[in-house]
Amino acid sequence: MTGKTENSEFSGLKVMVIDDSSTIRRSAEIFLVHSGCQVILAEDGFDALSKISDHQPHLIFCDVLMPRLDGYQTCALIKRSPRFHATPVVMLSSKDGLFDRARGRMVGSEEYLTKPFSKDSLLLAVRQHARSAAG
Repeated sequence: MTGKTENSEFSGLKVMVIDDSSTIRRSAEIFLVHSGCQVILAEDGFDALSKISDHQPHLIFCDVLMPRLDGYQTCALIKRSPRFHATPVVMLSSKDGLFDRARGRMVGSEEYLTKPFSKDSLLLAVRQHARSAAG
């Protein structure tokens, strides 16, 4: 162990964070790595889709508003894939509207997290979906 003081309850869990904001990607990465996750970062939907096959994440956090391919389109493409349709996707958005949550569910996302998220809310989402993801 390399001196990690945090617990590593998510050791071995691969989590992808897709967000066009480097600040959001970086803060999510810090929270997740400290909890034992292996983190894969992507700047947008196209970047994510090219990395998903290589890294096979157990759980994906996906920003809603991104250039080129938005989060809803990205989630829908992930869910259409026979290989990754069961991978939990948690949408990230600065908007907390009912319509946005419903639209997220329609494309297959499991949950909706409002930005800026706290370490606790991010890890709670990981905890809720890690069991189904790693199993």
